[in-house]
Amino acid sequence: MCELTFTGERISVITAVINQKGGCSKTTLSLNLAAAMAAEGKKVLLIDADPQQTAQDWAAVRTTPPTFQVIGLSKPVLHRDLPRLAADYDDVVIDGAPRNYEVARSAIASADLVLIPVQPSGADFWASRETVQLVKESHSFKGTQKAAFVVSRKIGRTVLSRNIQEALAGFELPILKNGTTQRVAYAEALTGGTTVIEMQPYGEAAFEIKRILKEIRA
Repeated sequence: MCELTFTGERISVITAVINQKGGCSKTTLSLNLAAAMAAEGKKVLLIDADPQQTAQDWAAVRTTPPTFQVIGLSKPVLHRDLPRLAADYDDVVIDGAPRNYEVARSAIASADLVLIPVQPSGADFWASRETVQLVKESHSFKGTQKAAFVVSRKIGRTVLSRNIQEALAGFELPILKNGTTQRVAYAEALTGGTTVIEMQPYGEAAFEIKRILKEIRA
C-alpha cells in the first residue's frame, strides 16, 4: 500500500471502502478493519461519508468509546479536507456513500487504497461498474493509488461464489484472496455497537478481517 505524507509528523495511510450499491457490507468491513488496525496499536480515524450515518449510529450505541475515532464527513470536498484531519493518525478508513456520485468520487480521490466490497450476486456485480469507472478515472491523475475487490458474505464454496470471482476478473482490478463469509457474528457485533475484533477476537470472523488487513498491508 502506498503512503502519503501530510502536514504533521505522522504518515497516514488512507483506505476508502466504496461501492455505489448499498447493502454490500461496506460499513461492516470499514468498522472491523478500523478495529483491526487499532488492535495493531495504530491511531485510527474512521470517516463516515455515508449520509445515513450508520457508523456514527454504531458509535452512539456503544457502552464504551470505540478503539478508533469516528467522525461524519459526507461532503464532495472530502479530498480537500482530509489531509488536515488525517495528520494525527496512522490509518484512516473512509466508509463511503452509496448512490452518491460526488461524495464517492471525492472519497476515492482521497485514498491510497480503494476497496470495493461485492457480494456474490448479479446486482452487486452490475452496481460495481460505476465504482470501477470512478476508480479508473482517479488512477489517471493518481498513479500510485491501488484498488481491489473484496468478496463479502460468501456462502462456502458455492457456484455463486465462484461465478462472482470469474465475473469480477473482467474489470481488470485485482480481487483479494481473502474476504468475508456469511456469519451471524458480523450482524450481532454491528447491532450491539461493537466489532468482531472486540466481541470474538479469536473467532472465525475476526480472523477473516485480520487476514484481509494482512493482505492489504502487503
